[in-house]
Amino acid sequence: MSINRCMLLFSRVQHRICAISVRNTNALVDSRCVHSGSITFLKGSLSGSVSTRQGVSSNSSSRPPDTSLFVPLSIKSDVGSDGAVGAELTQPLDKNELLKMLNKFYKRKEMQKIAADQGLDARLFHQAFISFRKYVLEISMLSADLHIIFNDICCGAGHIDDLYPYFMRHAKQIFPMLDCMEDLRKISDLRVPANWYPEARAIQRKVIFHAGPTNSGKTHHAIQRYLAAKSGVYCGPLKLLAHEIFEKSNNAGVPCDLVTGEERTFVDEEGRQAEHVACTIEMCSVTTPYEVAVIDEIQMIRDISRGWAWTRALLGLCADEIHVCGEPAAINFVTELMYTTGEEVEVRNYKRLTPFSILDHAVESLDNLRPGDCIVCFSKNDIYSISRQIEIRGLECAVIYGSLPPGTKLSQAKKFNDPEDPCKILVATDAIGMGLNLSIKRIIFNSLVKPNINEKGEKELDTISTSQALQIAGRAGRFSSIFKEGEVTTMHRDDLPILKEILSRNVDAIEDIFVSLSQVDGMYFVCNIDDFKFLADMIQHIPLNLRSRYVFCTAPINKKQPFVCTSFLKFARQFSRDEPLTFDWVCRHVSWPLVPPKNIKDLVHLEAVHDVLDLYLWLSYRFMDMFPDANHVREIQKELDSIIQVGVRNITRLIRATETNAPPGTNPLSNQRRLGPSPVSPRRVRGAPKAQDSGVEGWQLDKSLGSRLVQEGLLTPDLLRQLQKEWSKVHRQEEEGVKLVAGNNKTKGNKKKKK
Repeated sequence: MSINRCMLLFSRVQHRICAISVRNTNALVDSRCVHSGSITFLKGSLSGSVSTRQGVSSNSSSRPPDTSLFVPLSIKSDVGSDGAVGAELTQPLDKNELLKMLNKFYKRKEMQKIAADQGLDARLFHQAFISFRKYVLEISMLSADLHIIFNDICCGAGHIDDLYPYFMRHAKQIFPMLDCMEDLRKISDLRVPANWYPEARAIQRKVIFHAGPTNSGKTHHAIQRYLAAKSGVYCGPLKLLAHEIFEKSNNAGVPCDLVTGEERTFVDEEGRQAEHVACTIEMCSVTTPYEVAVIDEIQMIRDISRGWAWTRALLGLCADEIHVCGEPAAINFVTELMYTTGEEVEVRNYKRLTPFSILDHAVESLDNLRPGDCIVCFSKNDIYSISRQIEIRGLECAVIYGSLPPGTKLSQAKKFNDPEDPCKILVATDAIGMGLNLSIKRIIFNSLVKPNINEKGEKELDTISTSQALQIAGRAGRFSSIFKEGEVTTMHRDDLPILKEILSRNVDAIEDIFVSLSQVDGMYFVCNIDDFKFLADMIQHIPLNLRSRYVFCTAPINKKQPFVCTSFLKFARQFSRDEPLTFDWVCRHVSWPLVPPKNIKDLVHLEAVHDVLDLYLWLSYRFMDMFPDANHVREIQKELDSIIQVGVRNITRLIRATETNAPPGTNPLSNQRRLGPSPVSPRRVRGAPKAQDSGVEGWQLDKSLGSRLVQEGLLTPDLLRQLQKEWSKVHRQEEEGVKLVAGNNKTKGNKKKKK
């Protein structure tokens, strides 16, 4: 079996390994990541199915691999070099007799048991037999030794079991990975992740957990120690947070570099590394020694996709002091994990610096908004709709959502925070939960239901968790803002008691879970690699070597954006031809220069183009010769950020243009393009009515946006009627305003005539 073939098999089955608390505290994570240059390699595993239980390590050394990933090779039925020697020494064989002997061999349970010891489970045994039978019956002349064996069995001079060595020889030809199974088992031994980081194990680290809610000053205290140290690394979940620490450090007179997946900024003009670095957590080095390391938002270690980076940092950072910041719910887990390294954890608890209260009444109408309000939505369409309604009322609002570039988010945050700016309302998604300093008085949940993607790739609706609600609610009345006390409420009356109930709970502990893993200790579970597999399938047909293919598959892209996906495909295809992706090539691809958006569809496309440029920059640090124009691309990305900022500042005008150009009977703010169907399952939404029980008369379900929302459980009939009343009231006010202006003009005209 070739090395490439063996490694291709390995790459298809490798998984990221994540940590899980043996005390049912929180789901936390890790992956064997070894940095080589700018490439991250993961130590993989062969999958098996196992349940991790409290205090029980998984006994996986005897568990067979998941052979569903094994694909048989085709074998040419060439005539052997010994030609017809077998027939000359014995006699020709009858095909019917051969078939009877083969089927008899297949039914021998003893043969299946012996084959299982060689790595052929029932599935592989069946596939190998089908191939072996086809080979024997279709080849014109068998090899001499196999021909003689069949003849002996036919004449009673041999036993049917004598076919086994020849069957196994054929099986290893179509499944060559069987010869390297032991090697794969060895490299898939993931039972002691702490030992993957010898530099960290060679020192006795001091671990300090800064635990507290949002706006408790926990990260501030950790950063103060970071700034006072001779050397340090800050590891955060977002580029915005890394940028904030980068600027804060340099402003404080502590030279600090910035490292993210798409950007490297060195404060030294000659490119020498500073003693301090702020980075996104995936990019932290586990071989560089530091005096102090700060790991922010440790609760994200439970994330099934990114959590491996937090566990890797926690186990692997080579620092005298590790300062961990996050929710108190993660204390037990971090303590348990540090037992495996022999390191004690010092816990420092913090209380919220400014109080926030849950109001006893909902807002109910946008007419009741006041300065300092932030309306939190869980979809861009809701943001578009609400910002439009706010503008109708003569108010200005800032807009922040996840897919906006960092520069645009900061610009909108600055606009909202500026006391001299007339913009006093913010409409945002849960993207405000971390990474932005905002002067918010009151958080208003427009909904408590958030769309999620389940394991089948379907969109379903679920009530937000306590952790999510606290993270968002905690943005109200922050210590550094002009509002020293925060308030939290809902837009709709029916949601308020639900919000109170959610916020009254303790943060959910992570339960035991059933996972696929290979030789993994009971404290760890396999991390989700759906995005990895999505990209691997997309470029499967493109000829790339193993290293390049792996790097492309780890690229952070937004797979919901069709333009980003097609760009990723074009990048890989151009790369495979060994043709550098020059600045001119990129400009042609994205149709640069671009103009400010004229409608929402244009704005969404500009956001996608920004993501494509991010992808180019990410790849440029991994293949510098093939993506040579990173500096030029970064310059146009900054220009694009400014263009997007113009669009977001005029977002209500874009919404009006979209509504004007939309065909009758359609939702103008729905997604223009999709990669595939994404059915919505309302089964987990409280009080979601059935379509036939909606009680809404006079609305056609196939044409009315309102009725469709009722049908999908996003609106109740009462809420729909309330919205209809509000819209009618607004339209009446507008009509009365028009009539009043017309009346005044008519009066002025009559006065002029009398003169």
